[in-house]
Amino acid sequence: MSASKLSFAAALAATTAIAAPAFAGSLDNTLSEAEPAAPVVVTAPAPVYDWTGPSIGAQVGFGDIETDNAGGVEGDGGLYGLRAYYDYDFGNYVVGGGLQYDEADIDVDGAATLDKVFRAGLRAGVDLDRTFLYGTGGYAKAFTEEDTVDLGDSNGYFVGLGAEHFVTEKVTIGGEVLYHEFDDFEIDDVEASATTATISVNYRF
Repeated sequence: MSASKLSFAAALAATTAIAAPAFAGSLDNTLSEAEPAAPVVVTAPAPVYDWTGPSIGAQVGFGDIETDNAGGVEGDGGLYGLRAYYDYDFGNYVVGGGLQYDEADIDVDGAATLDKVFRAGLRAGVDLDRTFLYGTGGYAKAFTEEDTVDLGDSNGYFVGLGAEHFVTEKVTIGGEVLYHEFDDFEIDDVEASATTATISVNYRF
């Protein structure tokens, strides 16, 4: 081999020996400076507010009573009770039915006392996700206690408006305003109307 070829080979070997550690160091630095992967964030699914199913609740409120053909006697006072419903959620609207039972002690000008009210009715309205706005109506019965007059009990009906709103996925709060008519007392021609306003707390299964 000629002297020039030997010199070129020696120079190439020397360059390789010098460059190899530098390249290795550059590769190590690149690997060590790589940014860590971003953490994976897992989000909880949004709650689903479905009105389909049974519910039970308690309610408290106020009632106002007026009479016809009974000397204009009237009265007002508090009431409280229980409620149970079953509803079907069809997406944009909800249809259901249920029972209500209220205890009361409303003195009607000393003539009689409204003791209890029972209701069985239907309701239907719009589904606004967490809120259900509805109209309601059905059968009602008033139970009275004798004071100076023995009115007895009376069948009747009720109509009204209400709303329920989810505060958790299982618990709702609600409100209703109901109008009642009773004309089936033991004393002929005596009629009574009652307006009630109540708020409720309900558990939905």
